Amino acid sequence: MPVDHTLRSLNIDLPAQPAVLVQLSLLLAEEEVDFKAMGSLIEGDMTLAAAVLKALNSPIYGLRRQVRTVQQALLYLGSNEVAAITYEMGLRSVFPSAPELDALWLRANRRGMLMALMARRLGLDTFVAHSAGLFEECGKAVMFRHAPERYGPMLRHAPADDLLVLQEMQAFGVSHDALGAALCQTWTLHPAAVTCVRYHVVVQSGGTWPDKPEARPLCALSAVAHYLMRAPDALEAAVRAAATLGGLDEVRFLEAAQDAYAVLRAAEA
Repeated sequence: MPVDHTLRSLNIDLPAQPAVLVQLSLLLAEEEVDFKAMGSLIEGDMTLAAAVLKALNSPIYGLRRQVRTVQQALLYLGSNEVAAITYEMGLRSVFPSAPELDALWLRANRRGMLMALMARRLGLDTFVAHSAGLFEECGKAVMFRHAPERYGPMLRHAPADDLLVLQEMQAFGVSHDALGAALCQTWTLHPAAVTCVRYHVVVQSGGTWPDKPEARPLCALSAVAHYLMRAPDALEAAVRAAATLGGLDEVRFLEAAQDAYAVLRAAEA
């Protein structure tokens, strides 16, 4: 999909999608995912496969036994879970390893998991939800990759994202939510995930939600995941507001959020 000409004129390069993720997206588009082909594809990239297996064997996924191959992981967890963690490792691989980004990737991992868990309980697409959560802050990584010396201090000291986007606009002429959505577009993520990434700062700061019905449930998941990670005591109020704007059943949404948070806390403990 074409990137907005305003972003192109700013000379901020968007990293190319790794070839393995391009091929993986084609496999996921099939009516019935070929587990053997998917496993072989991921295992064909030894560095990526090692990162995926290391992540899947971490306590956060709660596997009772260690998986030694991607094929085993697919049998235990299914294609959506393995694809999501593969996208996470693929996304991280195109950016520099830097302390400034460590907290960002940790939040991305936790947010993606929370959104996927809630989506599963609510009957929404778990992979789309997971990818929206994973890519939500990726625009910050794009900014850092473009100008680490200028953006690093800005990223470290920003008190909140709504203030950070104002600083970004002044310094670079673009904000990380717009850059993140552009990266999602070029990496052919689901349109609802692209919209969710583009509007996440506005949604979480109480602004106007996107006028796209297919994206509003994802935005609701994003808003609630934001509160679960930063202010879980405000969960009920957050769910009440997000359910109304996202077109979700409030009772089911609250149950899904509470269960997702319990899974995350248990895994982290």
